[in-house]
Amino acid sequence: MATARKVQKAKRAMPSARTARKSSRTAHRRSRRSSKRAARRRVARSGTKTKAAPRKQTFVASHHHPDAFDAGLRSYAKYRDLGIAEATHGLARAHVIKMVPPCDPNVVSKRHYHDVEFQMIYVLKGSITGEYEGEVVTMREGSCWLQPPKIKHTVLDYSDDCELLEIILPADFDTVELE
Repeated sequence: MATARKVQKAKRAMPSARTARKSSRTAHRRSRRSSKRAARRRVARSGTKTKAAPRKQTFVASHHHPDAFDAGLRSYAKYRDLGIAEATHGLARAHVIKMVPPCDPNVVSKRHYHDVEFQMIYVLKGSITGEYEGEVVTMREGSCWLQPPKIKHTVLDYSDDCELLEIILPADFDTVELE
């Protein structure tokens, strides 16, 4: 009888097959989680999400001179390059655009788009009205807008004193006339 009690006591002390399977699954899950974490750390260290090397940039300063405006893309506008294209090795272009008065809708109202990645315009002086894929908008001094890549647009009117700051990526881009 004492032997039977010892056997029962030993059985109670030993984990059941069910408990053993459960603890094995828990250990496996822990192991899998830790191996996933380790894999994520390896990926992060190896840098598989590679970034393009940043382009070297140089310091540049541009100061206003009334005679610094040159002919450019449009006959009705003069451009003052701010030196950003050269300083960024083609990453971006920035220029001040001085619209030539008076506005002639027959000349300025040509539908077009720019093949760019980014284009932002800020009104420094005066106002400009444009149509952007069906929406007519007038921007005044202090207004800013983003033209998404390849948005079809038309300049409709501008004030005699209109000046704009335009920032574009990349520095060299194509303008496609649609009419």
